[in-house]
Amino acid sequence: MTNKLFSVFIGCFFFCVFISQGSLDQDKFIIHCKHWVDVENLEIKGESSIFVEGNKITSVVQGRVLPRGTEYQIIDLREHTLMPGWIDMHVHLESETSPTKYIERYQDDESDIAYKSVKFAEITLKAGFTSVRDLGGTGVNISLKKAIERGDVNGPRVFTAGKSLASTGGHADPTNGSSRTLMGNPGPKEGVVNSIEDAKKAVRQRYKNGADLIKITATGGVLSQAKSGDNPQFTVEEIKSICETANDYGFHVAAHAHGDEGMQRAILGGVTTIEHGTKMSDKTMDMMKKRGVYLVPTITAGKFVSEKGAEDGYYPEIVRPKALEIGPKIQGTFGKEYKKGVKIAFGTDAGVFPHGDNAMEFIYMEEAGMPLLEVIQSATLTPAKILRMEESLGQIKEGFFADLVAIKGEVSKENIEAFLSPAFVMKDGKVIVKEE
Repeated sequence: MTNKLFSVFIGCFFFCVFISQGSLDQDKFIIHCKHWVDVENLEIKGESSIFVEGNKITSVVQGRVLPRGTEYQIIDLREHTLMPGWIDMHVHLESETSPTKYIERYQDDESDIAYKSVKFAEITLKAGFTSVRDLGGTGVNISLKKAIERGDVNGPRVFTAGKSLASTGGHADPTNGSSRTLMGNPGPKEGVVNSIEDAKKAVRQRYKNGADLIKITATGGVLSQAKSGDNPQFTVEEIKSICETANDYGFHVAAHAHGDEGMQRAILGGVTTIEHGTKMSDKTMDMMKKRGVYLVPTITAGKFVSEKGAEDGYYPEIVRPKALEIGPKIQGTFGKEYKKGVKIAFGTDAGVFPHGDNAMEFIYMEEAGMPLLEVIQSATLTPAKILRMEESLGQIKEGFFADLVAIKGEVSKENIEAFLSPAFVMKDGKVIVKEE
């Protein structure tokens, strides 16, 4: 008997002894899978048994382990490929696209937003996304995160920025599009920053509110009711102040940016991620590589706004030219960024398009030239590192959270549409989706 076979035999023996002595527990599972994805080494592993107790993976054993007298529940995924739960690094769980979205912000109370967010969170989880980074809302997203953590509602693990930070009139100024009588003069409490001191106060306010990170709008945006979609909207000094203060509180900073100058200022200011990156130059790509800044591409959102921008009445007229210009460019730019060697983290901007369609990003990233295993890594291991959760999230490994997703069949370009309808989803050791 080889050393390897002997190790497997001994491992299985001890599992049999351990299991036979346990008591019946509905939170104990053995998941049998045909394959599983080792995202750390970019490898597809063969038939294996994944042991889950409570909310943790306790062991990963090669082969199909069927010990006698087991008190574990068996989940049979013999035709499936198992992956770590997917992580979407750019969502907006408080809202969803519609032709009436712009007027709804004057009609909806926080309670209305909260009820909608519960539905969007559950849809996201069932789509295989067991963790998300929520990059901006009214602040209801912080309450949603807490409700999910308490078990009051079903949803993914939420890491939230609360309210995004903007300059006056910038992409995340909450009063853009309002009448003059309603505009007022929002400041750091409302997420509007116009100085170094404002920047510090705004970050500290997000900490006080219960956010996990900071999101800034470094350039104009497509869907805001403002003319430019890509002009720079913060000074380097303001961004540095935001990032330095954020570091004091253990936050990282994400920067929405379509225009190149705004991206360069954000990189120099110390952000961790650039969201969208639509008009990124080679110089900016080199800056990102040098400083280790990640790109979050959001191709799905770009394609959606481009399509809807062509429809009369879907967006306000001030938005349509931006949607038609910027939307079609995101996928092509992403392909260049990947080939250049920029670090990539998976993110979709869900809410800009319907929640639950997040997995379309797998298809678009692969189309643009990123190998599918690397796309999966960008949606698992890479986000876990950015979130500083790499010791517990993003891998199928002993001691990690039992956040898992499986598709029927192989991980391949030919089977990529299987990502759109996961056959199995587990979050925190609880079965969310199981295809019969």
